[in-house]
Amino acid sequence: MFNNKANIFSKNSWFIKYKLYHIPFWFLYHIAWWTLTIRNFSAVANNLLSSAYSIKFLFYVVFQAIAVYFNLFYLIPHYLQKGKYGLYILFLLLVVLSTSWFIVAGYYTSAYLSDFTFKELYQKEPSDFMFFFLINALPSTMASTTLAMSIKLTKNWIQSERKQHVLEKEKLETELKYLKSQFNPHFLFNTINSIFVLIHKNPDLASESLASFSDLLRYQLYECNENEIALEKELFFLNNFIELERLRLDEKQTDLKFEINNHSAIGQTIEPFILMPFVENAFKHVSKGKGQQNYISMTLDIDSEMVHLMIENSFVVAQKSDNGMYENSGIGLKNVIRRLDLLYPKHYKLAINETTDRYKVTLKLALNKKQSLIPQTTL
Repeated sequence: MFNNKANIFSKNSWFIKYKLYHIPFWFLYHIAWWTLTIRNFSAVANNLLSSAYSIKFLFYVVFQAIAVYFNLFYLIPHYLQKGKYGLYILFLLLVVLSTSWFIVAGYYTSAYLSDFTFKELYQKEPSDFMFFFLINALPSTMASTTLAMSIKLTKNWIQSERKQHVLEKEKLETELKYLKSQFNPHFLFNTINSIFVLIHKNPDLASESLASFSDLLRYQLYECNENEIALEKELFFLNNFIELERLRLDEKQTDLKFEINNHSAIGQTIEPFILMPFVENAFKHVSKGKGQQNYISMTLDIDSEMVHLMIENSFVVAQKSDNGMYENSGIGLKNVIRRLDLLYPKHYKLAINETTDRYKVTLKLALNKKQSLIPQTTL
């Protein structure tokens, strides 16, 4: 029995598909209206069992339903939604008045088909047409029309909001995929270029770096397709990248330090490639400072709620430009700032300090996206 009821109310059932649930709705609506009018539900129930009153009741149900659906499916789409407000109000008024007229005609029809006189049924003379028109039929028709319009417009608004939400979500996902797709070739280009330099400089190191690069590429292609990944995997990828970059550095001219403190990454997740561009940017700065003493100092503090990344590296004055950090740092850093704005709004704090010989990045990131960190970006 319960399965049959479930089938009736499923989205694909004939009862829902053909909107047959509107029929009991209109009956219940008019019963409620009638009850409010005479303030006696028992009398309403008894009157519905009388053929005379049931005919009048059907006139209310049928003609108001016709008026409502004519308004919803013809007048609103053809006039109201197209901005023809004057014509819409005129036609709606005509529909309400004509519907009320037909409903009053139901009073006379019920008296004609019954064994009682008009006065016996309604305690009024047949000449009191306007009484039934103004007191009963017109208010009821206006109420049903207003109710139906309110339901319809509210439903349209909810659907519009849901559609807008879906469009905004799709737009956001598209933008994030675009930003991530920009980072991937950017990372690949820089890494391949580093290996190419090593081939001529040190073939053995080039072979070792190529093996490390294959691990990084496998991680990037197959393990980072989710919106969030385990923080442990991101740290493993970050460490491999640093070791790969270390191979091509001149240890005599570059001092490299990388520390992870208070390591408690187990069970934590993070958006992939959020930290990488800052690390990559430091190596890029150092690579342009050949012939001088360079340094990179990276510290990563992790607790149950926060990631705190601090990177400081040597800097070459010639790198500066009119556009400042964004042109200096390349597309990777620009994209990651945009991704932070989209994925961690009000949940990160980024400070970038640039001097004539030093470049420092400090990032605080709330892993649970609950702690608010403002201001977001300081340049």
